[in-house]
Amino acid sequence: MWAVLPGELALAVCLVAGVRIPGAVVLGAEALVVGVLALEVCVMWPLYAARRRAGDRRREAALSAVRAVVPVAVRRLLVHELRALHSLGLWVLRRRHRIPEGAWPFSYTEPQTGIMWTFVFVSVVETVVLALVIPWPLVHAILLVVDVYGIVIILALQAACVTRPHLVEADGSLRLRYGALFDLRVPAAVIAAARVDRRFPGCGLERTDEDETLDLAVGSQTTVTVELTEPVEFVRPLGRRGSARTLRFHADDPRAAVAALAKPTPTAPPTPALTPPLTPERTAPSSTPDPPG
Repeated sequence: MWAVLPGELALAVCLVAGVRIPGAVVLGAEALVVGVLALEVCVMWPLYAARRRAGDRRREAALSAVRAVVPVAVRRLLVHELRALHSLGLWVLRRRHRIPEGAWPFSYTEPQTGIMWTFVFVSVVETVVLALVIPWPLVHAILLVVDVYGIVIILALQAACVTRPHLVEADGSLRLRYGALFDLRVPAAVIAAARVDRRFPGCGLERTDEDETLDLAVGSQTTVTVELTEPVEFVRPLGRRGSARTLRFHADDPRAAVAALAKPTPTAPPTPALTPPLTPERTAPSSTPDPPG
């Protein structure tokens, strides 16, 4: 599937562009696509039927068959994309994703905002240039749809980060997020200490060291380090699992995040309205107010 379907797409683009391809090649490619799809159906149908005989409903049986056939990385990428688009809708409605009452949100988008704007600008320029240099109307229309969708996805990824901030909840627990790609809940009972600690691990989004240290970097930097009394498990963006005893993450206001973690029951300030997209938001005060007496 990974090889045949992209090849089919490339063949279709060549045909639309007017490239002469021998009929035997076209016939062989189509036969290969039909054969692969038939193979997928033959593999999935017995799994579906077995789950139905076991008493599952149609939807549950179909999902079970898909999980057995489709790789977990592909499923998670699709879910991440749908959640990012949902986050774009949340931003339009000026809402944020699941911030419980009494929780303190902390934004982390400041280091990447300029990069996202650059990606959007380059994508717009690419769309305009391709519109000028491609003479075939149909190919131009296809690429225009692809380019516009790419711009929407970039905006959706940033919107997911804006609408899904880190949280210090009312019970002192910590929830680390990066858009729709990463979500880790840390109970208050295992948090031993937190400190402001600016580091530049030079990695991508997520990295785990041999000493069970998780770096959740934004713009290749982290600003807060949290020590735990015992390891916590987490799921990486593509489905692999890991564990960490030390957490390093980025917060735009690290001192406020550390102060909130130091309080067992922080008093959350009123949740402000969302800022425009691709603009870092200040979601926590620079100092923590005293708890009510």
